[in-house]
Amino acid sequence: MAANFLHGAETIFIDSGPRPVTLVKTAVIGLIGTAAAGAVNEPILVTNESDFAQFGEDLPNSTIRKALERIYKQKGTVCIVLNVLDPAVHQTLVNGEIVPLDLDGSFKLAHAAVQSVTVTDMDGDPSYVENQDYTIDLATGQGARIATGSIPASTVNTPAQIKVAYAWANPSLVQPSEIIGTIDAAGRRRGLKAFRDSYQLFGYYPKILVAPVFSTLNSVSAELIVTAESIRAFCFISAPIGTTVQQAITGRGPLGAINFNTSSRRVGLCFPHVKDYDTATDTETLADLATYAAGALSRKDQENGYWWSPSNTELLGVTGMETPIDAMINDANCEANLLNEAGIITVFNSFGTGIRLWGNRSAAFPSETHPKNFINVQRVADVIAESLEYYTLQYIDRPLNQALIDAIVESGNAFLRKLKADDAILDGKCWYDPAQNEATELAAGHVTFTYDFMPPTPSERVTYRSVVNLDYLKQLGGQSS
Repeated sequence: MAANFLHGAETIFIDSGPRPVTLVKTAVIGLIGTAAAGAVNEPILVTNESDFAQFGEDLPNSTIRKALERIYKQKGTVCIVLNVLDPAVHQTLVNGEIVPLDLDGSFKLAHAAVQSVTVTDMDGDPSYVENQDYTIDLATGQGARIATGSIPASTVNTPAQIKVAYAWANPSLVQPSEIIGTIDAAGRRRGLKAFRDSYQLFGYYPKILVAPVFSTLNSVSAELIVTAESIRAFCFISAPIGTTVQQAITGRGPLGAINFNTSSRRVGLCFPHVKDYDTATDTETLADLATYAAGALSRKDQENGYWWSPSNTELLGVTGMETPIDAMINDANCEANLLNEAGIITVFNSFGTGIRLWGNRSAAFPSETHPKNFINVQRVADVIAESLEYYTLQYIDRPLNQALIDAIVESGNAFLRKLKADDAILDGKCWYDPAQNEATELAAGHVTFTYDFMPPTPSERVTYRSVVNLDYLKQLGGQSS
């Protein structure tokens, strides 16, 4: 409010007119699983490969470290990670493991991520003292005898042994209910529900969700879809290991025995598992296609734009498939096409193509024929809706007058024009419709704006019409037409 009296000059700033609309982040991956270390049930931001170390050793049956490596094989990105493995809860006790000492005094326990370590001689007495008789790295389970301590040294003829009791973090003890999560007595979100905290912590939600290994379970995949709906994300789930092509397709129906019976626009159903190489064990291992699909979608967002389909993207680091999929670009009855026809994302591997993600549509297809069953169309719709909503915060609670209406309409149209220039949409417009704004609604402080748009759909099917033209025969012998 202006002062009642002023003997001088002043400036009043008029804050009006259109404002730029800022795009939401789309390439951020939300990853939930198990790791040897790291905060439990708290969103953790990962922005580069050096951040992987905070999750400790890559324990057998843990999921986070391997998933991050597979995602980053596609392209570096931002991940929001939830670790549900609590070493204080998910632990297995080992009493009296007999551990040999190498000649240099080093030793290694059978497990990593250990705690509550007690070291004794073979008779169980005396107890040796850490940092006096031995050292140990709890993260790796590797230790060493201290030369000035009481532990006898190994010799070529007389190898020494110690007896070690400890607890180790066991990923296999994590239950599906802990991935699904809940809200505890203190009001803290746990499991998948903790992704809701991401915006308050980092200023954005993950827009691509994946739960490696656990998403093959019907209970977890169902909750993953619920989470995706709540934060306008897209999730990928995988069929269980050992699923056949027939089981994958029948899984789309009520008699199916796998986790594919959904029609959500926010899920990509992935089959089969793929293979990659595990350098820790020097063996080829199975990996769920969902993790690779999440990495490929993030890469496509960064390199081409969120309005591109993830289909026909080569999967980097994949060495093979659990189940060979017959794939021919011109055969409607090949397995790759039959899977796509059932709304399942698969892999395309033909002569000279490499292993490619193959499938444009969410689980909404074939029951829904609206263009939003295309993954990229739904994601464009999400980006526009959320970007406009967030930008509107600066106009909330201002006086509802013509200036405010004009500013919002012009800002919305400027945003849609930018998307058209980027080729994210073919066209779109925003307007104020008096018919949608009754005086009673305006009097209640409620104003409605309408916008339309159309993203480019993927060129999923290309048809050539072939004509044998007899007129060309007239060119023989110098005949004129």
